Amino acid sequence: MRLGVRAALADGALVEGDVEIQGERIGRLAAGPPGAAGIAVPGFVDLQVNGFAGVDFLAADAEGYRRAGDALAATGVTAFLPTFVSSPLEAYGPAIAAVAGLADRVGRPRALGVHLEGPFLSPRWAGAHDPAQLREPEPELARRLCGAGPVRMMTLAPELPGAIEVIEALTASGVVASCGHSHADAGAAHAAFDRGARAITHVHNAHRRWRPRDPGLAGVALARPDVVVQAIVDGVHLAPETAYVAFLAARGRFCLVTDAMEATGLGPGEYRLGTSRVRVADGTARLEDGTLAASLLTMDRAVRNLTEMGASLADAVDAAARVPAALVGRPELGVLREGGTADVAVLDDELQVARTIVGGVEAFARG
Repeated sequence: MRLGVRAALADGALVEGDVEIQGERIGRLAAGPPGAAGIAVPGFVDLQVNGFAGVDFLAADAEGYRRAGDALAATGVTAFLPTFVSSPLEAYGPAIAAVAGLADRVGRPRALGVHLEGPFLSPRWAGAHDPAQLREPEPELARRLCGAGPVRMMTLAPELPGAIEVIEALTASGVVASCGHSHADAGAAHAAFDRGARAITHVHNAHRRWRPRDPGLAGVALARPDVVVQAIVDGVHLAPETAYVAFLAARGRFCLVTDAMEATGLGPGEYRLGTSRVRVADGTARLEDGTLAASLLTMDRAVRNLTEMGASLADAVDAAARVPAALVGRPELGVLREGGTADVAVLDDELQVARTIVGGVEAFARG
C-alpha cells in the first residue's frame, strides 16, 4: 500500500514523495499523487509510560494493554516501555509477567519490555514515589527483578551504597541503567557513567540541582557525549527555556519521554500511580502535598512543543524515535528507510497525527 503523503522524513532528511509499504517493510520512496498531503515520519518510541487512557500499567492485564495501546497509537507511538514506579516487591512479578505475556500484536504499538523506575532511589528525591517502597541497591534483588521478565531499563540513584555494583550487573545483562531520583554529585555521576550507566531519567526533575560549582547529575549528563538525556517537554516539568537549552546541549542524544500516567487523555479527577493516589486538575497531576506526579503529556505533543521552541522537525522526531529506540537496543525501530521496519506516523501540516502504521498494519486513522 501507499500512504499518499507528500514527503517523508527518511534517515533524518526530508524527502519529497510518497512511501510505499510492502508487508512489514518500507518499500520504495517514490513520487506521490497530485495534491498529496502529510509527512511520514518514523513511529515514536516512548521509554517512560506509567499508564495511558484510564489504564495504570502496574495493574494492567492484556485487555488494559490493548486499550492503552490503541490510545497510544493515536499519538504516533509505535513502541513503548511500560514503566513501574517503586512498589511493594510482590507487585513487580505479576506486572512484569503481564508484559512478558504480550505477544507482538499486529497493528498495535510494541511493548519493548519494562522500565523499572525504582525501587533503588534516593529518599531525598523520591518525587511521587512512595518513600516506604524505596530500598538500598542490592545486586541480587536487581537480578531477581530483571529475571522476572523482559526488563529493559532501570532508573536508580547512583550515589547509594551498592548502586555501582547494580549498574555493573544491569550492564552485563543488557539492561539499560539510567540515573535519576538522585542526590549524586558530579563525582558520583561520572563514576556511574564510567561503569556502564547510559542515561539520565527526566533531566532537571527529581535530582540534585545544578549549581555553578556543583553541577551534579544533570551537569555531567549534559556534558558527556556518551549519555542519553531524557526529558519531559510538557511546559510543566521544565520551562521552555530549560528544555530547549538541554536539547541544544544534547542534540543527537536528547530523548523525549512523556512520563504519562493513567489520566493521560482523560479529564480532571482522582487517579492511580502505582500505590499512590493522584489528583489531576488544571492540566497537571499532583500528589496531595502538591508534588508533581508523572505527566499528562503525549509524544506527539512533545514533538510539537520542541519544534515550537525552535528545534527542526527532523531533530524533534529524532528525539522521539531514533534516540530512544537505539538506547534500548532496537536500532531497527525509530527510523524510516527503504527496507526498514514499517512503523510510521503520518503528520499533517500542524504536526497532528493523521495515521499510525505498526509493522505495516494500520493502527490508527483519524476519522
